[in-house]
Amino acid sequence: MNPVFANSAIVNTPEWLVLKGGRRRKVRLKVRYGIFRHPDAGLLLIDTGYGPRVKQGPRSMALRIYSSLLGAELWGQGQPEAALARLGARPQDVRAIVITHFHADHIACLDLFPQAQIFAKRSVFDRIRANNIWQNLRHGAFPELLPADLSARIVDIGDLERREAPLGLGMGYDLLGDGSMLAVDLPGHAEGHFGICFANLPVPFLYAVDAQWLLDAVPASRAPGFPASLIADSRRDLVESTRRVQAFRENGGDVLLCHDPADSPYDLVRPHNEG
Repeated sequence: MNPVFANSAIVNTPEWLVLKGGRRRKVRLKVRYGIFRHPDAGLLLIDTGYGPRVKQGPRSMALRIYSSLLGAELWGQGQPEAALARLGARPQDVRAIVITHFHADHIACLDLFPQAQIFAKRSVFDRIRANNIWQNLRHGAFPELLPADLSARIVDIGDLERREAPLGLGMGYDLLGDGSMLAVDLPGHAEGHFGICFANLPVPFLYAVDAQWLLDAVPASRAPGFPASLIADSRRDLVESTRRVQAFRENGGDVLLCHDPADSPYDLVRPHNEG
């Protein structure tokens, strides 16, 4: 099957904050995660979305503040258990999860998948474990959301073979060994941030995750500046990653971002009774 993307939550954000020249109105940013069934590797997720562990139950003060500032509205039918059920699957059917970066809205539901392998950058994971609370807070990382046995389950994408991604995107790590899913570095937003290129589709498709929040901001002239730039791990790298994503689009590729509010052909269509 082609990859599909479920929406786990909505974050209401002023348009001017995420788009240069944007209006004062609020935009409803989505919090997507991907679902992909590979003929040999089985059922995989790309991140896990935003879940109840960020908003409820015992949490550190830092995570409580993060949750309060983000103000995310959870979407029940977009949570992993419900989304997988609509595809005839259960959490225990998920064989592997690709973690594009370790921000809370991408890893909050990892606890639902204790049996899954984790494709991630081990060097980033190791630094999160070694950092103090303030260093992790600066990078938007909350170790309390990470399973205790995660180190033993990580497949380090840095050890995988590299292949050329299509349409001039550059080199990517071959996640499944057949060129179908390439992890392509898109630094700038967060330490180790990468996107996923589905290179073998009739139209090459790039899930560019958080290279920007809105597709309208991918052209350099519309990318947001201050104060949104304060969140970036590296503003210079983010500019270059955005340029590469735009070049991929101009060369004929499809692009989807995690938070873009517009509906996409790759989105898992929500039930009619969901608000």
